[in-house]
Amino acid sequence: MVFHHVQHILKDATFESVNITKPQNLELAWGKVYRLFGENDMLMFSIGTWILVMATYWVTNLSFLAIDLTGKPRFLSKYKVQQDKNVPLNPALLSRLLKTTGINMMFITPIASYGFYVAARWRGMSCGYDLPSIPRILADLVLAVIVEEILFYYSHRLIHYPYLYKKIHKKHHEWTAPIGLTCIYAHPVEFLVSNIFPLVCGHILTNAHLMSVWIWAVIALVGTSIHHSGYHLPFTLSPEFHDFHHAKFHYNFGLLGILDWLHGTDSLFRKNVAFKRNKILLGITPLSVSIPDKSTTSKKIK
Repeated sequence: MVFHHVQHILKDATFESVNITKPQNLELAWGKVYRLFGENDMLMFSIGTWILVMATYWVTNLSFLAIDLTGKPRFLSKYKVQQDKNVPLNPALLSRLLKTTGINMMFITPIASYGFYVAARWRGMSCGYDLPSIPRILADLVLAVIVEEILFYYSHRLIHYPYLYKKIHKKHHEWTAPIGLTCIYAHPVEFLVSNIFPLVCGHILTNAHLMSVWIWAVIALVGTSIHHSGYHLPFTLSPEFHDFHHAKFHYNFGLLGILDWLHGTDSLFRKNVAFKRNKILLGITPLSVSIPDKSTTSKKIK
């Protein structure tokens, strides 16, 4: 009798009632969000996505801006990629930056979010209670990364053609040493075609659940903010690749570097010390110190 009682307890404690690929707490949390929006798909896809993007962008980049404006904490200054730039920030450039990013976030993003809802409804995408499994979320993320790399690389190269560069992309390159906020400092056409469309296209193609899209949006926004931040901080993504693009203009058009390698548009980067520094810093010694510029090394030898 005791044996049967213990067996019954163990049965209840097994994974028979638990789907480890769909954590219950995650489903409960998502259900609360869905009910908060009145179980309205249009509000979830459009307003919900807009709120998430706004919150991620401003929280991440106002943090970087506070460091740029105050110079504190002071120890972070040694992690700047371009040490002599933006010290202090140019007030006129910063004013234009805040105006443009404000317009893009407050007006262009909600329009794009509604367009995303229309595309999602056409594809039959869900935002309801039935969440995808973790393997499905990961698969959607992998495809989203691949699709964004392809679409961003070629659209980015396109707007570097002289006419389009002058009319559209030149604004983004006013910052030869970018800061976090500049990741969406762009002409509305560029913002829609080269930033937003590559971001969501992969998940639209895979008919993904909205939760997968939101996870990817946060990852992508934080990632591009770090790429534009101007700081190569410990244990974060390397900004060296895209920072080099802002400094040299005609190199490093992609995100992962795969298509740049394939097309040879990273040739100058590979010859530069920034290429050696283009890795996650797994310590506290700045890479500008452990991998110094050649000019600095030469001076020390002399």
